[in-house]
Amino acid sequence: MAHQASFTEKELMNDLLMSEKQVASAYTTGITESSCTNLRNVLMQCEHNVLCNQESVFQAMNQRGWYAVKKAASQDVQSAKGKFNQMQHELR
Repeated sequence: MAHQASFTEKELMNDLLMSEKQVASAYTTGITESSCTNLRNVLMQCEHNVLCNQESVFQAMNQRGWYAVKKAASQDVQSAKGKFNQMQHELR
């Protein structure tokens, strides 16, 4: 009799989270490479749904302490904002 592997809820949710991230990435690629407006719109709606699902899974894992998020230092946040603003200004 073969032993079947059983996964914990944490392992299953982590796998689901990683899958949602991969699917979102695939949709982004499809959106940026599509020249058909209708297809782009469909893919953007699909991506939006995947991102909502990903957030729900992340929130559930975070609430259980299974996906801890490290808060960024204020200095790092300000630095990132400055770089973003500079890039935005250069693109104008």
